[in-house]
Amino acid sequence: MEHIVIIGNGIAGITCARHIRKNSDAKITVISAESDYFFSRTALMYVYMGHMKWNHLKPYEDWFWEKNRIELKKAWVETIYFEEKTLHFSSDETMKYDKLVLATGSVYNKFGWEGQDLEGVQGLVSKQDLELLEKNTKNCKKAVIIGGGLIGVELAEMLKTRNIEVTFLIREEAFWHNVLPIQDAKMISEHIKSHGVDLREKTELDKIVANENGRVKSIITNSGEEIECQLVGLCTGVKPNIDFLKHSALETDKGILVDEFLQTNIKDVYAIGDCSQLKQPLSHRKPIEAVWYAGRMMGETLAQTLTLTGNEIPYKPGNWFNSAKFFDIEYQTYGNVSAKPGDNEMHFHWQHKDNTKAITIAFDANSNKFLGINTFGIRMRHSVFDQWLSENRKIDHVLANLKQANFDPEFYTHYEKDIFKSFKENLQKA
Repeated sequence: MEHIVIIGNGIAGITCARHIRKNSDAKITVISAESDYFFSRTALMYVYMGHMKWNHLKPYEDWFWEKNRIELKKAWVETIYFEEKTLHFSSDETMKYDKLVLATGSVYNKFGWEGQDLEGVQGLVSKQDLELLEKNTKNCKKAVIIGGGLIGVELAEMLKTRNIEVTFLIREEAFWHNVLPIQDAKMISEHIKSHGVDLREKTELDKIVANENGRVKSIITNSGEEIECQLVGLCTGVKPNIDFLKHSALETDKGILVDEFLQTNIKDVYAIGDCSQLKQPLSHRKPIEAVWYAGRMMGETLAQTLTLTGNEIPYKPGNWFNSAKFFDIEYQTYGNVSAKPGDNEMHFHWQHKDNTKAITIAFDANSNKFLGINTFGIRMRHSVFDQWLSENRKIDHVLANLKQANFDPEFYTHYEKDIFKSFKENLQKA
């Protein structure tokens, strides 16, 4: 019987395992050193905040794995001998495989700052990071977060629920401006500040200072200011978790290089999720996409290749989409809305006076083709926008039919005319 081994029990690895089992009787082993069972990583923050217990994060009952003949092994893979198709664990055990799926996920970035390895300095990606955060915030009064991404704002919200003072350093002139257009970024900056977070724009970390016990006591900014703290959150993005593969025969760059079928340069070895890097990504898509949706789609696609004999299925991510939450504001994005649009990309921005609802729509200046939308505080239907993007709809069609995309009809019965009127007025001014 063929033995398929998956290293990593995140959304990519587990989706792959489940879909392999739907179509095949192959032996499946999923290996992870992080946790006994698959859990919802995006909900880690709610455990810390007391909204959920750890067991609530498991989408499947513990009996699910045995019933579906998916063997789980809690172990750390130290080395892979690709020629022999053998894994070597830190426990000195070994395991043979016929096909290997690498779904090892991400780790948080460190950029060589002085003091980055002190006690009280950490990121937030894994279950172990969450456990460390509990320990590091036991007697914590003040924290500094470095970097303005999605993990950074999650950590800020978590710490505020424990009445910890938070100073948040970001390089950009407004929150996440490397991803969000300036109007959107400024709105989110103000929203974060309204929750009592000391958000410092255009401010970078210079070094982290230790006390006499080797624990963090403060940080120094690039302007020379010293900020006292007992916790430093490193939230300057993530990178593929592939250090243990760097000196192997596997072809890597920032991530594990894969073709359109998610296959590496080594036969019978594949990579999916955050650790994989597409050699030839679609236009407007990045070679590494460390998001839940991409991991799930990769897992499902690869499972078909592994189980449908003789049929390799190419990975087709389709139109870009993502979602997140900034304190009280839910965010969704569909298509491409550039942070700094080029000559041919125009943006229409509408913002409600309460500063918690907004949309930014990108469209082509010449053809009026709809390119993408950011929504804040308004829930939109993925399927509708996906269809409009695929059909190359014009901006006028999108605005005239926004009601179709909305989850909450009450919102648009009140504001739809305002949005359309605002667009027409802005167009005339331009």
